Amino acid sequence: MSLWVFGYGSLIWNPGFPYQRRERAKLSDWNLRFWQASTDHRGTPDYPGRVATLVPESGGMVWGHAYLLDQDSEAALKYLDHREKGGYERVFFQVETESGRTLRALTYLGGETNPSFVGPEAEDATARIIAKAIGPSGANIDYLSNLHLSLRDFPYLDPHVDRLLHLARSL
Repeated sequence: MSLWVFGYGSLIWNPGFPYQRRERAKLSDWNLRFWQASTDHRGTPDYPGRVATLVPESGGMVWGHAYLLDQDSEAALKYLDHREKGGYERVFFQVETESGRTLRALTYLGGETNPSFVGPEAEDATARIIAKAIGPSGANIDYLSNLHLSLRDFPYLDPHVDRLLHLARSL
């Protein structure tokens, strides 16, 4: 049985696992928000950074990549479970590929009940945190910049990501 993974944050530019195929895809009725604290990648326990998660919103849209995993998906899932351990849980969503196919895809969601969920948070406050936070995986602003750059290749540039980057760079 084939397994698809939908990546919407750093998984767009840095999946870190082998896959058979990658397709651009969108998730409807959700928005991407930087409302997830990061103490293990883009911040520290003393100064948590901010990374992307998904929040439900009628009419919303999130673009990312759908990855078809290799037949032996266990290694990729083990890797992803470790990478997304900071408050994310496995959920399945229906995503639509750019070609119009509907896929059932595993997604990592930092939902409202996890201890790392901080939102809603004012964008200027989030941008100040992102501008300063640094963690084991690097500067938080690099995460935001890489996501912004990656999304420029999609049919839709997320306005939240665009505003955050402009705010963070202006500090």
